[in-house]
Amino acid sequence: MVLSMSGVVLLGIVVFLFFRKGGLKASHAVVCALFGFYLAGTAIAPSITAGSASLASLLGGIKF
Repeated sequence: MVLSMSGVVLLGIVVFLFFRKGGLKASHAVVCALFGFYLAGTAIAPSITAGSASLASLLGGIKF
């Protein structure tokens, strides 16, 4: 749960920055949000969740 919330916050910050810099129009942001909500209700949602958790685990395991 912590991973998903931090991911949502990070993506929210990225969208906000794109919106402020003019690279993302408000209508584009709405379409992206609606796409995310509809995608979350499909059969592929568990695969996307597992893939993002795997990627986060991989990135978390990198030592500098």
